[in-house]
Amino acid sequence: MNKEFWRATGIRCLRTFLTTILGVWTGGQLITEVDWKFTLISAISATIYIFITCILAGLPEVEAASVLESHLDIDDDYDENDDEDDWSVKEEEEPEEGEE
Repeated sequence: MNKEFWRATGIRCLRTFLTTILGVWTGGQLITEVDWKFTLISAISATIYIFITCILAGLPEVEAASVLESHLDIDDDYDENDDEDDWSVKEEEEPEEGEE
């Protein structure tokens, strides 16, 4: 579990918390009519549930990134000013007359 995993888990927990609050607080209610105790307990419960799920099941977006990184052998020390053009296509030399 690396830094990217914890970052993605935190974002997912925050989104779950806020989505649950908005889901419990329906549009027909005034903000003064909301049962905030029930709303916060529901949001905290959903957040704890999603946190445990992230720990036990992992996050597909983080796993996909690490799989891609390992399969593509991504170089973190890439230098834009490097003179070598790794992406260029090498052209085949044409044989001179008499050579084949």
